[in-house]
Amino acid sequence: MLTPQERVRAAINHQMPDRTPVDLVATSEVWDLLGEHFKPDTSALADMTWLQPEREAVLRQLNVDCRIFSYDMFCQPPQKILKPGAQINWWDTLMRSTPNRMWRQVTPDGSLYDIWGVHYRVEQHQFGGYEGHASYPLGEAATVAELAAYPWPQPDWWDFSGLPAMIDRLQQDGPFHVRFRLGSFFEQAWALRGLEKFMMDLVINPEIPAYIMDRIVEVHLANLQTVLELAGDRLDMVYTYDDVATQKSLMISPQLWRELIKPRHQKILDLVHRYGKSAMYHCDGAIAPLIPELLDIGVDVLNPVQTDSPGMEPAGLKEKFGSRLTFHGGIDIIKTLPQGTIAQVQQEVKARIGVLGQNGGYIMCSSHHIQPDTPLPNVLAMYDIALR
Repeated sequence: MLTPQERVRAAINHQMPDRTPVDLVATSEVWDLLGEHFKPDTSALADMTWLQPEREAVLRQLNVDCRIFSYDMFCQPPQKILKPGAQINWWDTLMRSTPNRMWRQVTPDGSLYDIWGVHYRVEQHQFGGYEGHASYPLGEAATVAELAAYPWPQPDWWDFSGLPAMIDRLQQDGPFHVRFRLGSFFEQAWALRGLEKFMMDLVINPEIPAYIMDRIVEVHLANLQTVLELAGDRLDMVYTYDDVATQKSLMISPQLWRELIKPRHQKILDLVHRYGKSAMYHCDGAIAPLIPELLDIGVDVLNPVQTDSPGMEPAGLKEKFGSRLTFHGGIDIIKTLPQGTIAQVQQEVKARIGVLGQNGGYIMCSSHHIQPDTPLPNVLAMYDIALR
């Protein structure tokens, strides 16, 4: 039997593993349900202080092959960036979809700020909550000079020195397939500027978004260089992301993407491959028109494969790109997982493995974070090891 690491590596190399590898990302509400269900013994995990032992134990209960270390686990910014009365909170952000901690500062009025200064507030709905954008710190900037005056994060705001030991400790119980999540620049940029204004800027004032994205990419590249040098052979893959599509189409024209987005991703992926790592890229929705060019710039693994979007049908994706691209995701979070029966969930898992997993090239996972309206029995059915 292959180890989890060997299993994922085989799939990415388009070889047939002993069984289909799997991954798991979910909202906090789903993690809580799984923890209550399994009530796992976490005593052997207590020394792994950078992750939530209960969530890591759930991954082991479900025989999940992949693990993630993220750039926002390692934030150590100067005290001067903290808002008045703010406290650092590593564990309670609703965006934390894995076992790992995630840096947030929280102010007395309940506002949350990420390392870039993006402002969030928790919004409630009938199934739980989410972090919605509350204001945009670069929303009123009119010139590049004003943007330059913003307190931009610097690479020394991160301390990755503990990463090698963290991976080594995790792998005592593995080895698992380990990837590093770098972060986004298109999404992060509009979160600072405001989506509507940022999208208008792309067309009529492109120097504004170009400057914001360059400042973010500059930090990502410096951080990535540090991580790749420190981690060495401990790291299997680098994960980056930018949603440039909706459920139905691209958010921007292919021409704009080629001019403003593609070259910046190229810089990141070139660095990833320079160190011999696989590159995983996330974009929701109807990304199909850009897949040939994503392959050209070095994407090895595409996530999350929303199969109900135009051009994202599994059979067509596998036929066109399956010899060069590994697919990660594919289990529908909009209809099948929240609304389907156990049998329908199992049927979809079998169908995705049967098509996307031909000759390897597939890591089974949900088509985004499993959402809080998903019944626990459907989550458990998805991870039934007999289906793999």
